[in-house]
Amino acid sequence: MSRQHQYSARIDWIGNQGTGTSGYNAYSRNHTVSVQNKADILCSSDPSFRGDNTRYNPEEMLVASLSSCHLLWYLHLCAEAGVVVVNYTDQAAGVMQEDNNGGGRFTSVTLHPEVTVSDATMVDKANELHHKANSLCFIANSCNFPVHHEPVCKVAK
Repeated sequence: MSRQHQYSARIDWIGNQGTGTSGYNAYSRNHTVSVQNKADILCSSDPSFRGDNTRYNPEEMLVASLSSCHLLWYLHLCAEAGVVVVNYTDQAAGVMQEDNNGGGRFTSVTLHPEVTVSDATMVDKANELHHKANSLCFIANSCNFPVHHEPVCKVAK
């Protein structure tokens, strides 16, 4: 049975510095992402594109979305398989290639999950479940570029 889910977000540009988009340098790229009943996310463009480096940019949010989706599927699968994860961190990295016309696209994202499990007997299964988590991840399945995984599994002391 297929189920459909709906998501919405509001984007408000807050970068009009008095003359709108009268020139490329005349406006800020700052904007706010709002979702009902949640904290706002302060955003801008990447500093390479005149953005504010203290705000999240869409490229970082795409990489974070992939990492977050993988984490959630992975933890779900581990819980089902009896793999007790006691810690999980990921330093995800994406590569975006800019075109000569100013556009571009992501060419890959690599997740680097570092997982700590409660017992050494769980390591093999813990490593194996990354592949299944990737195949189920809603965000990874929506991308037209590869999402790689370089996991490390440790055992809690």
